[in-house]
Amino acid sequence: MNKIERQSAADVQTLPDDIADELSRLPSEVLSVDDAPSIAPPVPLTSDEVRTIVISLMLTMFLAALDQTIVATALPTIGRQFQDVSNLSWVITAYLLASTAVAPVFGTLSDIYGRRVMIIISLSLFVAGSVLCAIAPNMPMLILARGLQGLGGGGIMPVVQTVISDVVSPRERGQYQAYFSSVWMVGGILGPVIGGVFAEHLHWSMIFWINLPLSAAAIALLLPKMKKIPVFHRKRKVDWLGGVLLMASAVVFMLVLTWGGTRYPWLSPTVLAMVGGAVALVVSFVWHARRADEPFLPLPLLGGSVVPFGLMAGGCALGAITGLTVQLPLYYESVYHLTASEAGLALIPLAAVSTIGAAVAGRTMARAKHYKRVAIIGTSWAALCGLGLTLTTLPLWGLLTLMAAFALGLGTTFPVCVVSVQNSVARPQVGTITGALNFFRSLMSSFTVAAFAAILLIALGADIPLAGEHHAAGVVNAIPAEDMRHAFRYVFGAATALMTGAALCLIALEERPLAGPSVKQSVEMAE
Repeated sequence: MNKIERQSAADVQTLPDDIADELSRLPSEVLSVDDAPSIAPPVPLTSDEVRTIVISLMLTMFLAALDQTIVATALPTIGRQFQDVSNLSWVITAYLLASTAVAPVFGTLSDIYGRRVMIIISLSLFVAGSVLCAIAPNMPMLILARGLQGLGGGGIMPVVQTVISDVVSPRERGQYQAYFSSVWMVGGILGPVIGGVFAEHLHWSMIFWINLPLSAAAIALLLPKMKKIPVFHRKRKVDWLGGVLLMASAVVFMLVLTWGGTRYPWLSPTVLAMVGGAVALVVSFVWHARRADEPFLPLPLLGGSVVPFGLMAGGCALGAITGLTVQLPLYYESVYHLTASEAGLALIPLAAVSTIGAAVAGRTMARAKHYKRVAIIGTSWAALCGLGLTLTTLPLWGLLTLMAAFALGLGTTFPVCVVSVQNSVARPQVGTITGALNFFRSLMSSFTVAAFAAILLIALGADIPLAGEHHAAGVVNAIPAEDMRHAFRYVFGAATALMTGAALCLIALEERPLAGPSVKQSVEMAE
């Protein structure tokens, strides 16, 4: 296989010989030698063009980040207007189901049809879904429109991360991943505030109309530059059957995690039947992928000494922070007697400081030869902080301080995992592996939310609303603070176990040289 050239800021870089040799040994199912000539040579990009592309991608990612949180505070208003409270949770669930299921689909299709086409399709679906949500006359139509919006939102994430991999070298890419982590933090903080303001002072439909000008601005910035982005995709036959099997298994599994323990008991015939269906779909997908000439998600791509460990480490870290974010408001309200808005503000250290950890890891990747060490140290530190949360009882300021320290270590995981996984595969497969990464992390997040809720239910021995449901003040106040404090020790223990698992996976992950400027060049460029 010819060495794959790529563009880094203004200079064209070449993959190191050891990585090029490694890629040349990939199985034919992953990348055929005949595919190499179809990869277009990269077009030089100036620093200003790279900066414009990154800004437009951050704005595009902000759409997906904002839409996962902006709806929550408007739900009561929506329920009152449509006089339907029982189905409100589906406004959130429909989006999550659709976005999770299509993440690997858009990632793979971007490797086949190109990033420009898929970013246009994902943004178009997102905008169409937003408009239909805003004009929905009833709850069923709103839920269906949210599903359509989720299809677009689920496509935005992997395609944006793949475009970044096309314009920024792996060694420099960690710094940009930290920027996108900050986008998620801002979206997570602003979403509930904006949603509440719109619902209270304007109209709840504004939470969807706001997506139109933001989408237009993102497209106006991005599309003129997309023609200059290096082309690494290759046209091939689409394995639609494999894609359908993968999406179907994800949807059924997500429904199990959503309904289990809430709508149906975990051991009920309905949940057990759905678990069996999910397993059957996964087995069917694996059977088909082993026999297809060009499978939708090549199974050899998920093996090796990098990808499985990167997927697991990233999934454990995201699962830990998501599970804690969902369940901590109940803890704050019950133990420290905070109001709902104060409990939301108390989540800021967890979300904001993790971005600082990601930024530290990103800068380290550009400067250090052994770039994964910062993530190993970070996840180990997070595990120690989690152990402290498990074993000690702290005042609110002490808890928030230790939670911030936990988030600092946890945040170092994300850029290292994303860049390591992307750096380990051939160029025409980056979109596929990025989609798989987002898919796995979403499943892990859903799993940990359900697991943390189940842990609380078992520890408390009570039937209380958990896992993101709105807590009635009477229900929260009825739980003795000491009981809640004791029950949450198991939750903090579960988060500690996840971060320990992430540290072990990072230790096992092979640290391959990153393509791009040398460590010395990176330091000189930074200075």
